[in-house]
Amino acid sequence: MFYNFKKKGDSDMYKLYCRMYQRSLKFAMNFLAWRKPELIEGENSLSKLPILIKNKNIKNVLIVTDKGITKLGLMDEMLKGLNTMGINYVVYDDTVPNPTIDNIEEALSLYRENGCESLIAFGGGSPMDCAKGVGVRLARPEKSISQMKGQLKVRKKTPTLFAVPTTSGTGSEATLAAVISNSKTHEKYAVNDTVLIPHFAVLDPLLTIKLPPHITSTTGMDALTHAVEAYIGKSNTEETKNCAREAVSLIFENLYEAYSNGSNIAARRNMQKASYLAGVSFTRAFVGYVHAIAHTLGGFYNVPHGLANAIILPHVLEYYGSSAHKPLAELADLIGVSKESDSLEVKARKFINAIRQLNQAMDIPIKVSGIEEKDMPIMIERALKEANPLYPVPRILNKDDLFKLYQLIKE
Repeated sequence: MFYNFKKKGDSDMYKLYCRMYQRSLKFAMNFLAWRKPELIEGENSLSKLPILIKNKNIKNVLIVTDKGITKLGLMDEMLKGLNTMGINYVVYDDTVPNPTIDNIEEALSLYRENGCESLIAFGGGSPMDCAKGVGVRLARPEKSISQMKGQLKVRKKTPTLFAVPTTSGTGSEATLAAVISNSKTHEKYAVNDTVLIPHFAVLDPLLTIKLPPHITSTTGMDALTHAVEAYIGKSNTEETKNCAREAVSLIFENLYEAYSNGSNIAARRNMQKASYLAGVSFTRAFVGYVHAIAHTLGGFYNVPHGLANAIILPHVLEYYGSSAHKPLAELADLIGVSKESDSLEVKARKFINAIRQLNQAMDIPIKVSGIEEKDMPIMIERALKEANPLYPVPRILNKDDLFKLYQLIKE
C-alpha cells in the first residue's frame, strides 16, 4: 500500500540531523548581508515612485505585472509619472498565478531587448516572484532557474527592484524568496537568497481598495500563515518574534473589516503593514509544513496559495499537538481569546478555533476539492523534500504524517 513508506522521519538520528541543519543555518544567517527594503508608505505614495527612480538615474525599467492589474488601470498614474520624468518603460503583463519558468524567460527577453536597468514588480506575489526570477537570471545568466532552487545559490548583485504590492498577503516585498512553478513537472519551489530582497517597497493602501473580498480574505490568511509559522518555529530572533506578533494582532483586528468593508482605508493600511511585517518575520525565521503542502497544491492544481494556506493552517497546527502549544497559547493571549486560568493546550485550541472562525466568517472552505489519490505520493515526496531539513518546525513529520494531513484537507 502507498502509506507503507520507509519512515525516515521516525528515526531519531534523522530528526537530530534536521535539527542540527536548522541550528547551523540559523547561526550562519547572522553573517549574511541582510537588508530591508526602503519603505514608501501611505495614501498616494505610489506617486513618489517615478521621482525616486529618476533620482536614482535609472532611465529604463521593466514593469512585471499581470493582465488583471492592467485591466483595472492600477498602474495608469504611475505610468504617467514615468512619462513625465522621461523614464522609458516596457510592461510584461503575462504573469500567471504561480508564475512559471516560461514567464521569467519571456520577461527576461523583454528586459534585454529594451536595455532595461531595473525592475518594478507591480501586483501580488506572482508578479513579484516573476520579477525576482528575472533578477536571478540576470545575476547568473549561465544558470537555469531550476539550478538555482534552494538556498543562497545566487550570491551576485541583482538589478534594483522596486516592489509595489497590490494585495496584503504574500509579504514578497520584504522577503528573500522567489517561488516558481515548472508547468511541465507540476513542481513548485523557492529560490532563496538575500540578494532577492527588494530594494524599495511602496505600501499604498489605495492600491488594495478594489480587491475583491475573496482575494482580500485569502491573501490576508496567507499573511497570517507567514506570521504564525514563523512564530512557532525554532529559528526566531527577537525581531522576527516581535514582527510576527504585531502582524498577528493587526490581522485579527483588521482582516475581517477589510474583507467586509473594502473601502476602509485604515483597515487596508493596517493589512499592508501586517503583510510586510509577516514577510520580515518569515524571511528570516522560515515557514513550515503548511507552506510545503500548499506549494504542491499550487503546482498540481493551481490552487491559489493564500486559499491553500488558509485551509491547511488549522489542520497542521492541530497536528503538531503539544510541540506547538506554548507559542500558540501566547498568540491566543495576544489576540484576547483565552483566559488566564486556561492550560496551554486549551489556549492553543482556542487560537486554532479563532483561525477557523475567521475562515468561516469569510466563506473560506474547510477542505480542498480536486486532490487526486494518484498524485499524492509525488506531492508528499515534494512537500517533505521542501520542509526537511530546512524548516525549523515545532515537530519533524514523516511521510505517514503528511499522508494523514493530505487526507484531512482533501474533500
